[in-house]
Amino acid sequence: MDGEAFHTVPVDAPEKGRSVIGSLSLIGSSVAAAWADYSGPVTSSLARTYQVRTYGCQMNVHDSERLAGLLEQAGYAAAGEGEQADVVVFNTCAVRENADNKLYGNLGMLAPAKAARPGMQIAVGGCLAQKDRQTIVERAPWVDVVFGTHNVGSLPTLLERARHNEQAQVEILESLQVFPSSLPARRDSAYSGWVSISVGCNNTCTFCIVPSLRGQQADRRPGEVLAEVQMLADDGVLEVTLLGQNVNSYGVEFGDRLAFGKLLRACGDIAGLERVRFTSPHPKDFTADVIEAMAQTPNVCHQLHMPLQSGSDRILKSMRRSYRSGRYRQILADVRTAMPDAAISTDIIVGFPGETEQDFIETLDVVRDAEFSTAFTFQYSPRPGTPAAELPDQVPPEMVRDRYQRLTSVVEESAWVDNRRQIGREVEVLVAAQGRKDGATDRMSGRARDGRLVHFSPAGAAGQQPIRPGDVVTTVVTGAAPHHLLADGPPTSHRRTRAGDRHQAGERPTTPGVGLGMPGLGRPSAPVVPATAPTAACSAP
Repeated sequence: MDGEAFHTVPVDAPEKGRSVIGSLSLIGSSVAAAWADYSGPVTSSLARTYQVRTYGCQMNVHDSERLAGLLEQAGYAAAGEGEQADVVVFNTCAVRENADNKLYGNLGMLAPAKAARPGMQIAVGGCLAQKDRQTIVERAPWVDVVFGTHNVGSLPTLLERARHNEQAQVEILESLQVFPSSLPARRDSAYSGWVSISVGCNNTCTFCIVPSLRGQQADRRPGEVLAEVQMLADDGVLEVTLLGQNVNSYGVEFGDRLAFGKLLRACGDIAGLERVRFTSPHPKDFTADVIEAMAQTPNVCHQLHMPLQSGSDRILKSMRRSYRSGRYRQILADVRTAMPDAAISTDIIVGFPGETEQDFIETLDVVRDAEFSTAFTFQYSPRPGTPAAELPDQVPPEMVRDRYQRLTSVVEESAWVDNRRQIGREVEVLVAAQGRKDGATDRMSGRARDGRLVHFSPAGAAGQQPIRPGDVVTTVVTGAAPHHLLADGPPTSHRRTRAGDRHQAGERPTTPGVGLGMPGLGRPSAPVVPATAPTAACSAP
């Protein structure tokens, strides 16, 4: 692995009854008791099964598809529903509140299963693994593999090495060497697919830890992106979502500021592809050519998720968000002029350090004017390693909670008003897998072209053929709530699709990697970062 910066830390499995058990008080005495009987991994001659558990953003969901593809290529099989897998992989997030507590709690719950199941392995990857590194095996010594955001493709090798050596393996690269998209993927859906166009982020938002964990932005070649989209369309997939930490800054690495709009238009030329979405754009990079491409390319959906974060210019400056509320409002006005039917959603943080009541009122004003179809609202909490965590004037938690409730009320009222406008309209719905309440309500669910969730009645469908996930129906909206639409009349049309056929057969696309990895021209080799094996004892957090 010449030229790669990594930590490879072999960590001895704890000996039977070792005193490490006494320090696991936060996880529970039952875990400690089970771990005391652990006698080390045993290689099995039977086919090994896997399960990937995903936390966090869409990028993590897509990375998990790559992890599944890699494991299946290495001979593993997906564990059945309710079956305890031989290999459990946690793909983690470091952005959400209490992400570490959630991970270590889940690891603690798995420890007894591993102690009772010789040969079982546990791997931890993703952003929290990139951040915590060998701390994970110090706090949870039954973990076999820790890998980061830059070396997803190493998982099968690390699992085999841990099994052979009977030692935990921790490997963290300091920079991306291979695009995840060059790796195989086992897709979660027969009808909808993720396509990563870039990784990393060049912004320096003070509340965000992602750039330090995902690295600087690196763009895929346009031809590789389009080849992957074509591959999915050829496999019957009807909808793709283009992914990037800052998706509309695509092209910055190869010097084309208009590259993202061109990419959207090129997706319009792919036969069989019915819907194109993207997430998440940044207001500072949102240009007129992108709006034109959205409006003029028939298969690009009139849906925009545009993070606001705050309506206060003072807070936006403190966040290092390189736009102001006036610029944000103008983008929304331009989008709605070009696409009056566009559904616009956003992200908002309340309680950022130094936020006053006036700052918060300015946020509410933008929310009321914007009439978002939905908004993902977050209570600010300090993230270690981010500049905002060190800012003065942290807002008291009770005040943050109060503002969060007030914001949620305004967001829901605005969304409900917007959704009520849809009553009486005919919408095209791409049918999705069964929702939580579909069975009890005799409805099915799916997404309209503008991304709104639609719960509809399948009764009386044209042609009387069963409607399946992956099929496309048109139906008339009869009711609305803040977070969804209802369509309780019979569908006005039903189109069976190849995606529906594949879903019904239990098939999911498995795609090979696209591209040759990262371009190497001009990219210096990073130095190897020395690592020291953690001590055998596990200290309570």
